[in-house]
Amino acid sequence: MKLEMICTGEEVLSGQIVDTNAAWFANVMMDHGVELQQRVTIGDRLEDLVQTFIERSHHADVILVNGGLGPTSDDLSSLAMAQAKGEPLVENSLWRERIEAWFSQRGYLMPTSNLKQAMLPASAVMVDNPVGTACGFRVKLNRAWLFFTPGVPFEFKQMVTDEFLPFITSEFDSIEPSKVCKLLTLGRGESSLADVLEPMPLPAGVSIGYRSSMPHIEIKIFARGQAAIDALETVIFSVKQLLGEAIVAESVPTLAAEVHQRLLDQGKTLALAESCTGGLLASQLVAFAGSSAYLHHSLVTYSNESKVKILGVSPQILDGYGAVSLETVAAMAMGARALLDSDFALATSGIAGPGGGSEQKPVGTVAIALAHGDCCYQQLVKFPARSRDLVRQMACAVAYDMLRRALLRKDVIVDYQSINRLA
Repeated sequence: MKLEMICTGEEVLSGQIVDTNAAWFANVMMDHGVELQQRVTIGDRLEDLVQTFIERSHHADVILVNGGLGPTSDDLSSLAMAQAKGEPLVENSLWRERIEAWFSQRGYLMPTSNLKQAMLPASAVMVDNPVGTACGFRVKLNRAWLFFTPGVPFEFKQMVTDEFLPFITSEFDSIEPSKVCKLLTLGRGESSLADVLEPMPLPAGVSIGYRSSMPHIEIKIFARGQAAIDALETVIFSVKQLLGEAIVAESVPTLAAEVHQRLLDQGKTLALAESCTGGLLASQLVAFAGSSAYLHHSLVTYSNESKVKILGVSPQILDGYGAVSLETVAAMAMGARALLDSDFALATSGIAGPGGGSEQKPVGTVAIALAHGDCCYQQLVKFPARSRDLVRQMACAVAYDMLRRALLRKDVIVDYQSINRLA
């Protein structure tokens, strides 16, 4: 089965919004053993939509069309599909009743414009949307089934789960299975990883790809066909052996996700004391439901005064070594941990730039500490000073890796190939 996706909307095409639906859909389909072959983004122009529907219907078996089912004049997917088929739009009485009931149950007067959402191409098969006013539908054109879904993310995701996946399962019996393994790396560049992995012989149907998502490089190992899937674990093992400490997580998008799950699994607690990262460590963790089970607090002690008064850092340490020093972050971490007797505490202090550096401590210099029990581990690293955001993101990643390694009872501090450790 050849699966494609057409995303619609000027706001998507112009970059006014990020198309999270497409990324989510591709991941879900890969998890179900179906690889997305092509994706096209089209603006709200009727002629372009009609032309694209017709053109892609000669190449794909199934095309998921996302967006353009709303009540306004720029929502053109239904009309474009009708024109592509050379047939009229007709009112779907069942969906009109559903829309009227939707508004009535909520005590709202239904705008006349919403009736547009009940107008479908004459040959369309309605697809239910239990959480919104835009029904989906599917139409056969040339070789392909075009399956239309609303752009609202929670409506789209429910329709894919409840309607689209059962449809392709029942319609296509001969879907070639595929599987992907994603390995997250830290501290090595894409070309460096490729130099190590590309000489490695791969079984038929297995391929390796790379995705840069700083501060990480994600390695994607694809297996297409059952024989390749059967060989996948052996390939993964070989990749891990070759890359060693550079691999920091598997099947998660970030180190924050890895640390979040390990803290939950082990029932450990965490405190944070952030200076240069300014709450970024905490923000990445609280994005996950359940983080309240382990995260005691995050203190953004940006000034020296706050480090002294809140964390108990000695003024003599700050005067003698400076805010960006092993001694200061160690005191910050131990002070943060002691407040609620957390199992672990992370602390960061650095020069994110673009100004503020010196010859001894240039922009990109960050001190990071991990306190655990009576022990405190600290390191001073120099990150590439390409941007303030990159320095902060890299600092968070190394801090999380220190914590990850401690949770795994490994050496907390390691050398990264592309990160200069000063002390």
